[in-house]
Amino acid sequence: MTTLTSKWNFPTTVLFGAGRIKELPAVLKAAGISNPLFVTDPGLAKLPVVASTLAVLDQAGVKYGTFTEVKPNPVESNLTAGVKVFNDGHHDGVIAFGGGSALDLGKLIAFQAKQTRPVWDFEDIGDWWTRADSAVIAPVIAVPTTAGTGSEVGRAGVLTNEATHTKKVIFHPKMLPVTVIADPELSTGMPPFITAGTGLDALAHCLEAYCAPGYHPMADGIALEGIRLVFENLPKAYANGQDITARANMMAAAAMGATAFQKGLGAIHSLSHPIGALYDTHHGMTNAVFMPYVLAFNRAAIETRINRLADYLGIAGGFDGFVAAVMKLRKELNVPDSLPEFIKGLEMDDARKDMIAEMAIVDPTAGGNPVELTKEGALKLLDQALKGTA
Repeated sequence: MTTLTSKWNFPTTVLFGAGRIKELPAVLKAAGISNPLFVTDPGLAKLPVVASTLAVLDQAGVKYGTFTEVKPNPVESNLTAGVKVFNDGHHDGVIAFGGGSALDLGKLIAFQAKQTRPVWDFEDIGDWWTRADSAVIAPVIAVPTTAGTGSEVGRAGVLTNEATHTKKVIFHPKMLPVTVIADPELSTGMPPFITAGTGLDALAHCLEAYCAPGYHPMADGIALEGIRLVFENLPKAYANGQDITARANMMAAAAMGATAFQKGLGAIHSLSHPIGALYDTHHGMTNAVFMPYVLAFNRAAIETRINRLADYLGIAGGFDGFVAAVMKLRKELNVPDSLPEFIKGLEMDDARKDMIAEMAIVDPTAGGNPVELTKEGALKLLDQALKGTA
């Protein structure tokens, strides 16, 4: 029975539904936050959705500060700047508002603001999280405006080390937001490219979690339904950004993916992470480029599982039918078949390929791949993504 030994965790309180952003002042009060730092990205900060949310705070007389220095792939200098604003403003909590980048950085600011050790000391390795002073971690209210990363229900944040150009996962149980406001009305303004990229990120989370080895039947079940929600709703949300039902289902699928991937991720993510760190690409769309090549690479280990998944989705043809459905979805959403189509002007010599492969196999997500990801395997997958053919 040792193979049936595992450790399970499930999300925090989620207030789900259209219009629930109006409850933000009450949520802050319940969490004991009187002076939050509102963290979002610079693009989103210019849009009406932020103005209307801040108006909710203003009308309730909530004192707050704002921080918008968030890159699409957050880096340590973003964190350093955010920590300074947090401490200088004597803030006692964070409202992390936006997509995965803003959510991750908001959580990291709340976590790191009062720590005395460098953030890299808390990388998701073994029990490194126990090095942190738990008593000084500030509470976070998470408000997603995209439907992809599911960071709002996660206990970690991804941060790029600018010195080494590597993405690191920083983990602590208290990084989990105390409350999530998942209001699909906030996502209706997303442009099609972001809708596609974030939605495909949710698919990658659910798919890799479902295929990861280990015993976690609850995560498997959540991932299975999350995949169904993506296939049924992402094309609708992409075609009509105002489809509130499709937006709501995608927001649920994103949270489900992040809940499920405690079981593990895999080579889609371990290859996507170095590409994102080096070329500052959209994470979800990068995942989508690698997805069919990794599915083929893992076939021997996952075919039975994918056959069951195809049956659940009503897709004929088992593994091949499912891969065909993935390719059809990618085409509908205008996903590039290759990295050069995605990253204009991309040139990659053997030394750069070698570096990316080395980064991929040591990425913390590589360990969850159903087939051991060796350097040779990573180079093969990278070559396929460069050529656009398996």
